[in-house]
Amino acid sequence: MSTLDMITALLVCGITAVAVCSGMIVRFKSPKPRAREESENYYESIASSKRQRLGRLSDEPQVELSIIVPAYNEEERLPVLLNDVREYVEQRRKKEAFTYELLIVDDGSHDETAKVALAFAAKHSIQELKFVRHVINRGKGGAVTQGMLSALGRYVMFCDADGATRFSDIDALLADMDGTRPVVAIGSRNNQALGDTVVERSHVRAFLQWAFHTYVTILGVRGIRDTQCGFKVFTRHAARMIFPCMHVERFIFDIEVLLLARYQGIRVIEVPVNWHEVAGSKMSIVRDSIQMALDLLAVRLNYMLGNWKVDKKA
Repeated sequence: MSTLDMITALLVCGITAVAVCSGMIVRFKSPKPRAREESENYYESIASSKRQRLGRLSDEPQVELSIIVPAYNEEERLPVLLNDVREYVEQRRKKEAFTYELLIVDDGSHDETAKVALAFAAKHSIQELKFVRHVINRGKGGAVTQGMLSALGRYVMFCDADGATRFSDIDALLADMDGTRPVVAIGSRNNQALGDTVVERSHVRAFLQWAFHTYVTILGVRGIRDTQCGFKVFTRHAARMIFPCMHVERFIFDIEVLLLARYQGIRVIEVPVNWHEVAGSKMSIVRDSIQMALDLLAVRLNYMLGNWKVDKKA
């Protein structure tokens, strides 16, 4: 066998191996979101003794801001965020009339998350708090997506239940959004050079974020310094264009959000936020990092191969 034949054979074997691996990743790692259970179309609140039906993202907005909080076994950390939101609302209402809704999407918790949330609402007379229970755990991305699809705000945001990001930083994200065109504003923990923000994280977490950012850049999500910060705001138009198209229900969902924004020409802006690491994360550094890497590759392959389509009718 000549040298040329050997090189050709190696190339064929290499291409075949890549194709087989890609096919296996697409087949076995592609997310398959489940349909909503009927009970998941309703929420609880202190405003009524009966459960009320959730709104729809396709409806006309009824409040200024929807706040979506995915929660899984967050009885200890959730009160910090709830109090942060309450203080923000009180301060804003001193300046202007402000309407909002706060959707806590309980993703199959086994602790007292529901009791804690509703007790907080009762103590502070927060009728705007709506508590949604998932029958089966979907994952953070699934909880966020289901909340977004039920939002009634002119602006729609999601934030982590741990209160790691100072909630009042939302004003900085809203500053460049006028609601007349689709825009996504994302909090960034890597933009401290742009403002007087403070970020506190462990060295291990900082290294993993750098490694993940490098991997994301290689796979084609460029120009975003911090894809994973759980503090993102959308105009209603942008949310309508993105979330009905979502597939990913686990931690990597942020990447699909940004991919869908890019595919549809939606403006994405990064804004520095104050952030500190909070104990009690449900994420396993090693296991979930590997899972996220495989999920991201599956997402990229599905869009590249045309298995997933982008609906631009929203």
